[in-house]
Amino acid sequence: MTRAFLRRDDVRDLVRDRLGPDRRVTALDRLTGGTRKGVYRIGLDDGGSVVLYVWSAAENYWPESATVPDDPFTEASGADLFATNHAALTAAGVRVPRLIAVDRTGRHLDADVALVEDAGGVTLEALLARDPVRAAAPLARLGHALRRMHTTAGPRYGRLTDAPGASVARAAEDVVLDRALAHLDGAAARDPRPAAARDRIAAHLRELRERVAPRRAYALVHGELGPDHVLVTPAGEPVMIDFEGLTWFDVEWEHAWLRLRFGGAYPALRPVALDADRLEFYRYAQVLSLIEGPLRIAGTDFPDRRWMRELADRNIAAALSVL
Repeated sequence: MTRAFLRRDDVRDLVRDRLGPDRRVTALDRLTGGTRKGVYRIGLDDGGSVVLYVWSAAENYWPESATVPDDPFTEASGADLFATNHAALTAAGVRVPRLIAVDRTGRHLDADVALVEDAGGVTLEALLARDPVRAAAPLARLGHALRRMHTTAGPRYGRLTDAPGASVARAAEDVVLDRALAHLDGAAARDPRPAAARDRIAAHLRELRERVAPRRAYALVHGELGPDHVLVTPAGEPVMIDFEGLTWFDVEWEHAWLRLRFGGAYPALRPVALDADRLEFYRYAQVLSLIEGPLRIAGTDFPDRRWMRELADRNIAAALSVL
């Protein structure tokens, strides 16, 4: 598809409508990294800036694929999820970008949009690599925020936008099993290595699932929180972003991902008590997602397809290494 990204004139009326009739746009920069939404920094005439999120087909690189109907992490995107999850995280005492406006009318850009505070361009990932000593304080504060999230109990698993009192028909771990098997099918269709090991990978998944004891206790989880999804302000505050996937779910799902993404810095996040069998099952399921998802994106016009292919290669090796 031909992607028409925004130009400065495209956001002029939106800025005037939401920030005041005298406000003038001086710059518009599209920020890298988003795969489901466009992220833009808007420079303003007073020297300040705001960030614009745009949910539109032109900004979404994900091609369609088979999904599990009750998977709460499927297609987690859009202004409704953003606004609901922003409110829930704020109520839980988690620092997120200050919300300026959400517009679902499409009258300015023919898309759902949100304007938020510009919390800066320094990610916790970059700070950990460049200055681990300086990163220690925001890392510890992020750990406190995660404990608040992971001790905020929910009545069921699922999205926060689900109808109140919505019931679930089966255990969360069975959703994860079907999700992982779907990822395995998608990966096998795109690469000969998971295709050759498909039966062994599936058997290993089912064995891990059988070890998981029944439990129905859910909390707020971000879903894919890595150090690249945390901005660090000049004052050293960690600011959580890209939280449309926030759900009520097992905390082990979050911590499997955190361990993978934070590596040696993970212990500083002060994890809550975790079930080892559930954690390992979810970890392996996420490895499969990090094969299928990047392979799918690598087959599109995403700008950094090579990086996606390398990510898939690393996780193919990880999936095969335990067999």
